[in-house]
Amino acid sequence: MAFEWLAVIPSSTLFILLLSFAVSFATSVTNRFLTNREQLKAWTKEIKEWREESLKARKAGDKKLLAKVKKQERHVMQLQSKMTLQSMKTSFLWFIPLMIMWYVLLPQIVPIGEVVAFLPPLPPLFSGELTVFLWYLLCSFLASALFTRLFGLGLGGD
Repeated sequence: MAFEWLAVIPSSTLFILLLSFAVSFATSVTNRFLTNREQLKAWTKEIKEWREESLKARKAGDKKLLAKVKKQERHVMQLQSKMTLQSMKTSFLWFIPLMIMWYVLLPQIVPIGEVVAFLPPLPPLFSGELTVFLWYLLCSFLASALFTRLFGLGLGGD
């Protein structure tokens, strides 16, 4: 049998793994539809160019270029602010549902402090035991990285 190893994994471990992937998938899809990726790329490029020009002006001590960069600083700050707002749309939308999941629903299914997974121990620092929260966090980072790549949600738009 190819999946015999599944029998020895606690169901809570698999449940948290699947839950973290489901939540990451849902937030990634939401992010994909709520943010304008092309606009974010353009703003990122503009900010990067401004930073390079600013660094060049400071290194060279070019007062004329420094004045030009200083004039653009307010615009760049506004762009950074807009980028932050774009990036936070998904967070604002999912904040309440995730709080309900963590504080109302999940504790009724799996106690939050329960050990559900193990990693190799690092003796003075880490016993190797992962609670629901730590296991979810680890799985969520993995799922988020995968879906970010899959949906091209990075600022580079890979």
